[in-house]
Amino acid sequence: MGSDRVRVGIIGANPDRGWAARAHIPALRALPDFEITAVGTSREASAQEAARRFGVPHAFTDPRSLAAHPEVDLVAVTVKVPFHFELIQAALEAGKHVYCEWPLVRTSEEAEVLAEAARDAGVHATVGLQARHSPAIGHARELIADGHIGRVTSATVYAARAKGAGARMPAGFEYTLDLANAAGTLEVVGGHTLDALEQLVGRIAELSAGLSVQHPRMTVSETGETIEVTSPDQIVLHATTAGGAAISAHIHDAKATDGRTRIEITGTGGDLAIVSGPGGPGGIQMSELRILGSQGVGGPWQELPIPDGYRRIPEAARGTEVANVAQTYVRIADDLRTGGRTTPDFDEGLRLHRLLDAVRRSAETGTRQSVR
Repeated sequence: MGSDRVRVGIIGANPDRGWAARAHIPALRALPDFEITAVGTSREASAQEAARRFGVPHAFTDPRSLAAHPEVDLVAVTVKVPFHFELIQAALEAGKHVYCEWPLVRTSEEAEVLAEAARDAGVHATVGLQARHSPAIGHARELIADGHIGRVTSATVYAARAKGAGARMPAGFEYTLDLANAAGTLEVVGGHTLDALEQLVGRIAELSAGLSVQHPRMTVSETGETIEVTSPDQIVLHATTAGGAAISAHIHDAKATDGRTRIEITGTGGDLAIVSGPGGPGGIQMSELRILGSQGVGGPWQELPIPDGYRRIPEAARGTEVANVAQTYVRIADDLRTGGRTTPDFDEGLRLHRLLDAVRRSAETGTRQSVR
C-alpha cells in the first residue's frame, strides 16, 4: 500500500441509493484506517456526482480502470450479484485486495474459480458475511465455546423480513425475484442467517429442506408493473451439525408484521437466544442483536450484557446498517497489518454456496443431503 491508510475503490457507489451509500461509505468515512479514493458506477453522471458528494478524487465507469488505479489498494464490490464474478476477476487480475458483498456470486462453480484465483493472487479477499462480526454473535460464540450452556443439543431458527409484504416490491429490487440472479430469500436471508448459525453451533453436516414460492406475483411499487416470481420466498430446514446437534429453521420473506430474527440454542446446562432489535426486518446481518440467556432447569430469560471489547468501531459507525460492515473493515485493516485472516474469505464463501446447493438438491429430490 502506498500510504498508512487503506485506499478503497467502491464499485457500485450510486450517490442516491444502494448498499454502498447506506453502509460502506458511512463505515469507511468513520474509520481512521481507511480512505475512499475512487468510486465507480455504470454512468458517467452518477459516478461524477458520487465523487463530488462523497469528496472522492477519482470517478470511473470502467471497473477495470478503477481496479488498476495506483491509488486503490482494496476494491469493494457492492453491485447486483450477477455482476460480481467479472468485477472480482478484474480486481484480482489487478492484484488488489477485495471485499465483495454476499452472495459472492451466482453459483458454486463461479465461487470455486474465484477462490482459486484469490489464492493465486496472494491478496486479502473478504466476502461480506458481516453478521459473524456482530458483537452479539461474537460474544455468544465465546459463551458457547466456554461451556456457558453445556453441550449444544439443538438450535431453532426463525428469520423473517418484511421485504415483499403485501405482494409489493420497491423498484430496484425486482431482480431478486428471478431465480437465475441468485439474490433471493435463500441466498440472502438464508446465506447470512445460516452462516451466523454455523458460527455459533458448528458446521451443518446433513440436511433436509423444502423451498416454495408463496407469492408468485409481485407489483413494483413505483410503476405498478407485475413481476412473475421464480425465486423461493420460503425455506424450511431440518439439519444436523457435525457435532450431532439438531437444527430446525424457518426462513422467509413477505412478513406482514414484526419481521425479525431469533436463533434459540439449547444446551445441556441452559439456553441462549440471539434476537434482533431495531432494524430486525432487514435480516440478521443488518440488525441490532441482543443476547438472552438462561442457566439451569427452569431459569428465567435474562439479557446478557455484551462486553465493550466486541465493539471495535467509533460511535459514528454504529448505525444499524453500518455497524457490522464497519466491524468487518476494522478486521480487514488488522489483517493487512499483521498478515492475519480473520474475515471470511472466498473459500468460506464457496463452502456456504455449497451449503445452499445442498438445500436446493434436497428440495428438488425430496431426499436428505450431505453438505459437501
